[in-house]
Amino acid sequence: MERKAIGAAALEVGAVGLGCMPMSWAYTGSRQRGEESVRTVHAALDRGCSLVDTADMYGPFTNELLLGRVLKERRADAFVSTKVGLLVGEQHIVANGRPGYVRRACDASLRRLQTDVIDLYQLHRADPEVPVEETWGAMADLVRAGKVRSLGLCAVGARAARRGGRSALHAGTIRQLERVQQVFPVSSVMAELSVWSTEALQMLLPWCAARGVGFLAAMPLGNGFLTGTLRPGEGFEPDDVRARHPRFTAEMMAANQPLVVGLRRVAARHGDEVTPAQVALAWVLAQGGSVVPVPGAKHERWAAENAAAAGLSLTDADLAEIAALPAARGSWD
Repeated sequence: MERKAIGAAALEVGAVGLGCMPMSWAYTGSRQRGEESVRTVHAALDRGCSLVDTADMYGPFTNELLLGRVLKERRADAFVSTKVGLLVGEQHIVANGRPGYVRRACDASLRRLQTDVIDLYQLHRADPEVPVEETWGAMADLVRAGKVRSLGLCAVGARAARRGGRSALHAGTIRQLERVQQVFPVSSVMAELSVWSTEALQMLLPWCAARGVGFLAAMPLGNGFLTGTLRPGEGFEPDDVRARHPRFTAEMMAANQPLVVGLRRVAARHGDEVTPAQVALAWVLAQGGSVVPVPGAKHERWAAENAAAAGLSLTDADLAEIAALPAARGSWD
């Protein structure tokens, strides 16, 4: 698989990554299987998807523990990305960016991941009670201590979008980036980017490209919708985040089917084995040399399919046809 450089340190990763969150957090719990998830990570690494992305809050903690089982055997094959800054309670999630907490959280993540260094340590969310420079400074100290190799920032979440729209969301992220960049270099930014969520192309991706900052595309398959495997009206289990998501009501899923139809049409031109998911990932890859899609997967089959997208080259006509597809309907908030 082609490899891409992330950030000024030119840390190399496979062109397509693996999001580990669905293995133990946010998606249908009854379909989560530890052994199958372990095989999925192995399958991704076998195919060159070296960037494996997790967070201490996923589970919480169980996602890192699961990944650690693989890293114990295959640390040299993996580029390990995890996150800090969010705490999960019984009914809520809160930010914690206090320097002391960041140091303790890093040590705990290292133990769970069964490694002595984290390749990319990302700030999941800034703590409104702590200047982001203080949090970032504590993370920079971890780099100097040899516990972390590089630092990344996750884009501001959906609540900001509700207050001010998507442009405000990315403007807020850029303000944070400019502040922390004064403390220690930012190697990567993680933000949503997909065929049905293109807002990052307007401000955030150009900001990253101009500064040599890597861009990790979260949810590049639209939480599974762009794979074409979800059907309107099928519903989701109560513990699945999509059960409460306005874009995953039966009405909105039906309204957005033209997006999947368009991806299928492009896929058909590239061969019977090419899928809408692979076209969706190839579209993300086409947005720039610093862009690495990080699709979530919890089954070997999907990990293999996602990895194969790295070898799919879309033509100018393909890209124009995708650009002409109708905008997705329904709010992400």
